[in-house]
Amino acid sequence: ADAMSEGRPLRLLGLHGYRQSERRFRQRTGALRKALRGRAELVAVSAPHPVPGGGEDDDGDDPPRGWWFSGPGTFEAGEVAAAPAGLEESLSAVAAALAEHGPFDGLLGFSQGAALAAMVCALRARGDPRFPVAFAILVAGFASRAPAHGHFYREPIALPTLHVMGDADAVIATPLSRELAQHFVEPVVLTHPGGHFVPAAAPQKKAYLDFLDRFCPGQGQ
Repeated sequence: ADAMSEGRPLRLLGLHGYRQSERRFRQRTGALRKALRGRAELVAVSAPHPVPGGGEDDDGDDPPRGWWFSGPGTFEAGEVAAAPAGLEESLSAVAAALAEHGPFDGLLGFSQGAALAAMVCALRARGDPRFPVAFAILVAGFASRAPAHGHFYREPIALPTLHVMGDADAVIATPLSRELAQHFVEPVVLTHPGGHFVPAAAPQKKAYLDFLDRFCPGQGQ
């Protein structure tokens, strides 16, 4: 049964950004989880691919990860990648997380995780049974430039989405996120004055809850 009939909080599968991990994502979304408390629970999953070379805060146990690569062991959102690698494994990892830790109501993706979530939405809208989600929140998302990924965007994606973008985002510029939103049927767009992070101040909190109320009406009112 769904959250509506049970009166339980919605459950969101969180997909982190490139060079993050489930643990790093959890650390950086504390304010968001607090804002959603009682209405939605966020459960994150790590991408299957460790990023070569680690990072400045790499502790060995928790290497930074990515959902796919645009070049050998590298990723650039704007790159027109001739041979993107790793996406199929990531789609399988999301399907496995939905099956093993579900039920989930929707997805919440950040940066490369939002781009992946958009692809999952496209597959879901086409009836792919591996991805039983009803909506997605896409923060700092973008459409993959790789020609091999073009099929995800061929037709308008008919799944409810909230697109969150920062006016000062220097990593994924707002036009890239707006372009992704245009691939969806009736996207809800939320801009915030900040940069490349998941915002959770009062105006964004209200927008998240208004959007989630469509799938969980009457909760907490």
